[in-house]
Amino acid sequence: MKKDKPIEKEILKKQCQHWENKFSNKTDMFGVEASVPAQKAARKFKKEGKNKILELGGGQGRDTIFFAQNGFEVYVLDYCKSGVEAINKKADKMNLSDSINVKCHDVRDPLPFSEEVFDACYSHMLYCMAFTTSELEFISDEIKRILKPNGLNIYTARNTNDADYGTGVHRGENMYEVGGFIVHFFSEEKVEHLAKGFKIIDINEFKEGGLPRKLFQVTLRKIDSN
Repeated sequence: MKKDKPIEKEILKKQCQHWENKFSNKTDMFGVEASVPAQKAARKFKKEGKNKILELGGGQGRDTIFFAQNGFEVYVLDYCKSGVEAINKKADKMNLSDSINVKCHDVRDPLPFSEEVFDACYSHMLYCMAFTTSELEFISDEIKRILKPNGLNIYTARNTNDADYGTGVHRGENMYEVGGFIVHFFSEEKVEHLAKGFKIIDINEFKEGGLPRKLFQVTLRKIDSN
C-alpha cells in the first residue's frame, strides 16, 4: 500500500465535526449494549483489582455506563460535545453520576491529569481514528504518564486484514476515508511500535459489526521503571 502520500492535517481535523454531526443526528449510534472488548477488559480489570479507569473516546457512553454499573470509577474523555452531553444525561438518568466523570478533550493535547493516577486505560477504536503515527506516539506516551506502575492499557483498532483497508480515499500512512470516516488501519508492527514503555500482554484479533470489521484488541502493561 502507498505510504508516502502527504498528510493533509486540516482534513484530519475536520473529522471532529463529522463525528459531532453523526452523534447529534443519531442517538446510540453504536447501540446501548456494552461492546465485547469492554466486557473482556472489565474481567481483566476486576481480576487485577484495577478500579480507577480512564476511558478515551467514550462516544455516547455504552461502555462507560457498563464500567460504572460494574463498580469501576470511570473518567471519560471525548472530543465531541454531543457525546459528552449524552454520557452525562445517561449517567444522571441511571444514578451513576458519582461513578462517572466526563470531559470534552482532544487527545492530541496533553491529557488533563497528573502522573500515575489511573489503574488502567481503555479505548475502543480510538487509536484507529484520524491520527498520524506521530500523534499516536504522543497519545501512547501520555497514557503511560498517567498510569500507575504496572497499570494496564487496553485498546482496540481496526487492522490491515479489514475489508475496508486500502479502499476509499487514501489520506496518508495507513489512513483511508470510507463513507466520510477516516480510519488508521493497524498492523502488528504498528502495535509493537506504539508499545514503547509497555509490555505486550496480548494482541487478539476479533470481528465486530456487519461488514464485519476486523480489529485487534491489544492489552499492554506499563513497565515499572523502579
